[in-house]
Amino acid sequence: MRIKKVWIEKGCTALSILAAIVFTGLSGALYAHCDSYDGPVIRDALKALETHNVSLVLKWVDQKDEPEIVDLFNKTYALKSSDQEIYTIVEKHFLETLVRLHRASEGEPYTGLKPAGSTEPIIKMSDKALEDHNIDDLLRKLNDHLNSVIRDKYEKVIFLSKTKDETVEKGREYVEAYVDYTHTLEAIHGIIENGALHHAH
Repeated sequence: MRIKKVWIEKGCTALSILAAIVFTGLSGALYAHCDSYDGPVIRDALKALETHNVSLVLKWVDQKDEPEIVDLFNKTYALKSSDQEIYTIVEKHFLETLVRLHRASEGEPYTGLKPAGSTEPIIKMSDKALEDHNIDDLLRKLNDHLNSVIRDKYEKVIFLSKTKDETVEKGREYVEAYVDYTHTLEAIHGIIENGALHHAH
């Protein structure tokens, strides 16, 4: 079952928050963050081209892919002062190659570059927390939201439990809500106990 929303009680650990993010149903958006012009991969790539420092992007690819990236970076940078239209095409090819290899290193398919503004708000907030060296605002907003969501799931189960034995249809409606509620909490617990992977395969 696909988990859409989860809850973390206030005061939980950072690992619990990470578990929540993994299971919010934003997994596709999280992966796509690496493809976005908002994301750290492309931001580092543009900075590397601006400062002529390929080392800034090598961390995003496997060691075996370094020669390809370095060679393409040098060719791209060499055209930086040439015709702007040509450079724009070459630069995009460099960015696409870098993101494609990064995605491959994570076992994920490359689906094209995403425009700026396509990143989910929660991911922007998580990046901002890192940039500002301040997690408090993110935790407060995330906890408030997740508390509200899981409370809604709980209250729905309680409400439907009152009529679950009246008809088969009402029983099935109850079961659906019950499974959603319990599997959500089970998923959170599993991540906390076993650790959070970069991607939930």
